[in-house]
Amino acid sequence: MKVVAFARKELGTGASRRQRNAGMTPGIVYGGTEAPVSISLDANALFYALKKESFHSSILDLEIDGKSEKVLLRDFQMHAYKQQVLHADFQRVDPNQKIHTKVPVHFVNGDASPAVKLSHGIISHVTSELDVSCLPGDLPEFIEVDLGNLEVGHSIHLADIKLPKGVSAVQHGGDENPTIATATAPGGAAAAADAAPAEGAEEGEAK
Repeated sequence: MKVVAFARKELGTGASRRQRNAGMTPGIVYGGTEAPVSISLDANALFYALKKESFHSSILDLEIDGKSEKVLLRDFQMHAYKQQVLHADFQRVDPNQKIHTKVPVHFVNGDASPAVKLSHGIISHVTSELDVSCLPGDLPEFIEVDLGNLEVGHSIHLADIKLPKGVSAVQHGGDENPTIATATAPGGAAAAADAAPAEGAEEGEAK
């Protein structure tokens, strides 16, 4: 995905405000062996690009004044109530060095699973993205999780997912095999809790 930017010479709060008033979004490119470069991007184009899932998890071709380099979107700030991007950060990537980033999870075949089709259960998506490490060329736009065999009372964990070639999961918080999705019976614990007082009331009425 190509992103067009321009080198930004005027820095500071006032300069950034003027950029935004002119329909541009200030940003920065950092990383690698080169010095950080302050840039500006078309605000409208950036706003709509941020709506695309792939923009957040793909290697981008960032063109600055005609010179192109490979980058990852690392951060962006939105206005508190306006549909306006205040700032965007991009990190240069080396094709020979592994990167660490988040990749969205796409769940498939949930409606065809025994949990839903046979037991009318509910599948909960516990996570929507995974932390991964890989070379830039191996970075997937998303990771697919097949729910086709999931049954009520069971879960899918990280170890159950087949990651793309060259991609490894990065763990945080001590949980080596976190839950990705889980299936529960319709109503679950809430239904059982609601049923208990009702049964007690019926016994009281019978007495």
